[in-house]
Amino acid sequence: MDLKAVSGLWNRRNRARSVKFVPAPVLVLLAAGLVAQIVWHGVRPPPTARAIDLPSPPSADALAMSSLGDPVATAKLLMLWLQAHDNQPGVSIPFASLDYATVAGWLTRILELDPRGQYPLLAASRIYASVNDEARQRYILDFVYRKFFEDPGQRWPWLAHAAIVAKHRLADLPLALKYARAVSEHARGPGVPDWARDMPLVILEEMGELEAARVMAGYLLSSGRVKAEHEKRYLMQKLEELETRARDEGGAVQ
Repeated sequence: MDLKAVSGLWNRRNRARSVKFVPAPVLVLLAAGLVAQIVWHGVRPPPTARAIDLPSPPSADALAMSSLGDPVATAKLLMLWLQAHDNQPGVSIPFASLDYATVAGWLTRILELDPRGQYPLLAASRIYASVNDEARQRYILDFVYRKFFEDPGQRWPWLAHAAIVAKHRLADLPLALKYARAVSEHARGPGVPDWARDMPLVILEEMGELEAARVMAGYLLSSGRVKAEHEKRYLMQKLEELETRARDEGGAVQ
């Protein structure tokens, strides 16, 4: 029998050795390790998902360089990423836990990449403003108000909605009037509907500011901005109603 055959036989015999040849201290050590591992897995808390904070947005220059010549597509991808941030693997983050200054920073960067894009302000006024947190609501509505002036003709719907949120959810008529007046005075073009121009009039009447509402109706009629005949008739009728109410309430006070 050659040396190679002897070596193979020796290896087979060694592999087939019974466990009784293993020293007792080694067996005890292995058993103790197995028990410890079982106990450790039994007492450790179940794994929990941890929310990752929304990072600060990069600079406008950095985003412009990373857009590879297609800033609109980059803006859309960033918007999808931002909205997906509240649903992370294994955890759902309520909007009330988000840092709204950081959220506004990302929305600003996205608007810088795509100034004609509407979704960032739609998300701000309709989604992020729906949080049950007054401080955050006011912060994000003010963000919409500031961004409105960069392009009033295109961004008026989101400030108009901000006025509705301020009126009905915050019960803050002066704030609603501020937003409504901005829409009425600065939004131009055929795409701006009559009701958007009339919002300050409705809010002033609800606030009991009848004289201010009357002045507003007169201004709209004399400005030349109202072209539709039905809208002119509505404003003339509203002006008469306000004048009648002012006289009646003035007489009742006397």
